[in-house]
Amino acid sequence: MSSNPEFKHIQEYLDKGAVVLDVRTDAEFDEGHVKEALHIVLDDLEDEIAQVKALDKPIITCCRSGARSERAKDILKDKGIDAINGGPWQNVEYYI
Repeated sequence: MSSNPEFKHIQEYLDKGAVVLDVRTDAEFDEGHVKEALHIVLDDLEDEIAQVKALDKPIITCCRSGARSERAKDILKDKGIDAINGGPWQNVEYYI
């Protein structure tokens, strides 16, 4: 587990019905992902904000290492969506 302070909130977010958003490439996602994760490639996220907002749920972003999911979290927060960075997808899967 990383020392990212947001990681301690993963369980709390899952308990309130958060959706896991995986922002890796299609190829990376196909190699493995959190069950039932929403998959939107980071480069497409700005164009898919309406889809994410329509979920009306908090979001836990994840990727391979945590860098892209940090950018995704920032994009979502800038759009008024409650989001945290879950880091690597395996890290999030640990809580599920």
